[in-house]
Amino acid sequence: MSRVNFDQLLEAGVHFGHLKRKWNPAMAPYIFMERNGIHIIDLYKTVAKVDEAAEVMKNLAKQGKKVLFVATKKQAKQVVADKAASVGMPYVIERWPGGMLTNFPTIRKAIKKMATIDKMTKDGTFDNLSKREKLQITRQRAKLEKTLGSIADLTRLPSALFVVDVMKEHIAVREANRLGIPVFGMVDTNSDPNNIDYVIPANDDATKSVEVILGAICEAMNEGLEERKAEKVDAEAAGEGEAPKRERKAKAAKRNKKEDDEALNANVADKFAKEEE
Repeated sequence: MSRVNFDQLLEAGVHFGHLKRKWNPAMAPYIFMERNGIHIIDLYKTVAKVDEAAEVMKNLAKQGKKVLFVATKKQAKQVVADKAASVGMPYVIERWPGGMLTNFPTIRKAIKKMATIDKMTKDGTFDNLSKREKLQITRQRAKLEKTLGSIADLTRLPSALFVVDVMKEHIAVREANRLGIPVFGMVDTNSDPNNIDYVIPANDDATKSVEVILGAICEAMNEGLEERKAEKVDAEAAGEGEAPKRERKAKAAKRNKKEDDEALNANVADKFAKEEE
């Protein structure tokens, strides 16, 4: 069964592409027709592509991998923040920090700076500063929080990128391509699908459209996370079954060693007794 259906997508306006004159010819396989000068996306292909992407995303989540969600356009920002947070994934909804992937260590340094400021606040160092210094540091912390707060837990490069509007986020796509990080993307009729590993042909300008596609993807990821949790519980339960066995073995070995030591001591004592006689 598909994760999204035709009517759902139709209602959310996923089928609306851009004006014919703005189209990218590489999107031709995903275009159903043209109506009133606007390209209409083939929703049957969208359904198939959502299912394909969702399955891969589910497996990534199950393996404990991180997927970075990217959407800096106004219509998609809040939806992406909410959906990504619901599955515990990092996201970028403010300006994409150039070199975020290709120069990841520098970004990590900036995140560490945020942690240092927090530490200063907790250990009282912050209270010893002058009013001016406090203001400067507070402003710096707020700025860092705005751009990097949502990726504070990203300690290594993400395993994949999910991008809303691959044309607007071309820098993020280019960085991921350069590093061989797979890119999942909502691709509209005016965009180039060639640099996207998992193309989801869809209207990337409507909030409802973004919501319905992301809803299906994050639901799949949630399933993956639940399966991962269940497997962990099973593994722990199996481990607990093994633990008493290991304990019994250790106790038996200890007992045997004690008995051996006692026997050895008795032999030594006998030897001494005989020598004294």
